[in-house]
Amino acid sequence: MTRTPIPRPGVYETYWYFAAERQAIFERRLAGQPGPWTDDPILQEFKFCNVFRATDRVSQYMIRTVCYPETPVAPADAVFQIVAFRTFSWPPTWEAIKKALGRYPTLDDLADGSFERALTLLHATGTKLYTGAFILCANDAFGRGLKYLNHVELFRYMFLKDGASQRILSASGLSEVFDVLRRYPLFGDFMAYQTAIDLNYSPYVNFSENEFTKAGPGALRGIQKVFVSTNGLSPSEIIMWMVENQAKEFERLGLVFDGLWGRRLHAIDAQGLFCETDKYCRLAFPELASQRKRMKAKFFETPKRIDFFLPPKWELEERVRSS
Repeated sequence: MTRTPIPRPGVYETYWYFAAERQAIFERRLAGQPGPWTDDPILQEFKFCNVFRATDRVSQYMIRTVCYPETPVAPADAVFQIVAFRTFSWPPTWEAIKKALGRYPTLDDLADGSFERALTLLHATGTKLYTGAFILCANDAFGRGLKYLNHVELFRYMFLKDGASQRILSASGLSEVFDVLRRYPLFGDFMAYQTAIDLNYSPYVNFSENEFTKAGPGALRGIQKVFVSTNGLSPSEIIMWMVENQAKEFERLGLVFDGLWGRRLHAIDAQGLFCETDKYCRLAFPELASQRKRMKAKFFETPKRIDFFLPPKWELEERVRSS
């Protein structure tokens, strides 16, 4: 008999409710409807990520600008750019590097020191280099004292000495891309998985997002809240169980969920939903113990509209344009 996890009544249903209502907010805003876009007081007041990872602002910038740039670069340079961009996850840093170099950085810029000099100039002016959205492993693995210099040295080792681009481009699956990244210093499970997904958006890496998944710290907290028992299933197996059962559960609960222009939840999205459900439960179910107890980020409408661009290989261009 196939093992199934044991849901926590009320909280399990909240996972699916959150997915449907948060996606409905996304669609109402996209349609130009005036706010508030939900009657849910928690979703009105606090900031939550989009249901589909590819639609968040940083991922949208990366897909359009880094994965599919106006001026294409060599595949090895593209891999370096995607890995470097995700490390900072801060578009102003990427644009400042371009301004300093006259182009987005290549392996030649990494080799001759131009990339490091551009970052050093930014650091010297007190410019923010990294996103504050997540915590990076910041140990002094390469003995250079400052976080950004250790990352520069990491990139030199990966791409100039160890052939990381070639290893990634010749990988036979998403799990192998993850394994290549995870073996390097400063790459924990979370960053290796997130970066593997970024690479998979590009034209150079093309595997199913459902082939492999890895739960981040927030997702692990969410899984503990959503289920009374995992019944021996690993976090990755739990995530895939949600992917496989999504249509049945949305229908059973009477929830309307049409996906992202028809694209179903994939493992990276289901993984992220566990993280967002954990955040939602801090307010909806405060009795559930957690390492994180407060919600800090309040929702503020961002006036700048996104013209959504998704990987062309997903074949959603016509649906996106028609919306």
